[in-house]
Amino acid sequence: MRTACRFEGSGEAVPRPAGTVRPRRRPGRCATGAESGVAHYIWPMTEGRPTRPDPEQLDRGTPAYYRALGDGCYQPTIHTQGAWNDWEQHMAPVGGLLTHAIERHEPRPDMQVARLTFEILGLIPASEVCVHVRTLRPGRTIELVEATLLAGERALIRGTAWRLSVQDTAHVAGTFAEPMPRFEDEPELDPTELWPGGYIASLQMRGDRPEPGRGHAWLSTPYALVDGEDVGPLAALVGLVDTANGIATRESPREWMFPNVDLTIHLFRQPVGRRLGLDTTVSFGPQGLGLTSSTLHDEQGPFGAAEQILTVRPMP
Repeated sequence: MRTACRFEGSGEAVPRPAGTVRPRRRPGRCATGAESGVAHYIWPMTEGRPTRPDPEQLDRGTPAYYRALGDGCYQPTIHTQGAWNDWEQHMAPVGGLLTHAIERHEPRPDMQVARLTFEILGLIPASEVCVHVRTLRPGRTIELVEATLLAGERALIRGTAWRLSVQDTAHVAGTFAEPMPRFEDEPELDPTELWPGGYIASLQMRGDRPEPGRGHAWLSTPYALVDGEDVGPLAALVGLVDTANGIATRESPREWMFPNVDLTIHLFRQPVGRRLGLDTTVSFGPQGLGLTSSTLHDEQGPFGAAEQILTVRPMP
């Protein structure tokens, strides 16, 4: 095995943002200093290809998606395991983790999250990750916060959140979004019949798939997002939203690949509870693009919408 290093300006790796606490040195980290220049970490390489974490080493005993390691770093458990590869993390719990970090960053009771966007910069290996949060645009009534998921010093996910001021608009509140059938009235679904992976196996699901590309489902999980940490309803439910791309498939994932490269969530109220409803449609275009669109529900009704852009291609 060799460790690949790149230097600032190469475009191959992303430096740790200013102000973060550098974690303890670990195998695979490139040396820094005057003799080596400004080196940035890239995953250890074997014959030019990234090494893959051993999925058999994932923590199977912790009843949560992550264990906090301190200094903003987290160890994923088996419950984060992805559906496309058994050595990567599913985006859903990652979205919850970044939202949790955003909510803990300089919290203000007079501000609320209105939009979350996650740019997926690459596969997310199922090994230790760290989160860096900063305020990009401070303001009295509008501010923009960024949370970056890092493996070593390489950015894997960039999340941004618009936080807007809390106002009393109850007398004009309303929506045309249709309610979903009640959780209790829906049949149980087994998502593992279609999708593999520890994350999918961690879900409890009820719903219906009336036709390819159209479906709705209620999701919940018995597992905490972060072991031993209090997590609010927003982060807990965002930790399930990325599942939308798998509940109303147009084509079999055994024959076609259609991973999303982003996730954007818009809210018109703050969610409550721990049960997420997804009313989802999936569209495929003629030249390799797809779009998954979902209305988001909690036990009080609709509270927002989510969009995921897809790269659609035959399974190799």
